[in-house]
Amino acid sequence: KKKMKKVLLFAAIAATIGFGACTNKQAEAEKAKADSLAEVARLDSIAAAEQAKADSIVAAALDTVTAVVEEVVVK
Repeated sequence: KKKMKKVLLFAAIAATIGFGACTNKQAEAEKAKADSLAEVARLDSIAAAEQAKADSIVAAALDTVTAVVEEVVVK
């Protein structure tokens, strides 16, 4: 009976450790996914800002070209 109790206790401890390891790996995987999504959002934000800047430069260039063309046509 004592051997059986020791075997069951050992099995219970092993199962607890195994469950703890799985839970920890799952938490790490979820954190990695969250970090990855946060990085994607950060990069998207940077790309959007760069696109807005490029659009602004193009708009300014078009305004300049339009002003020059209007000046040439008026003369």
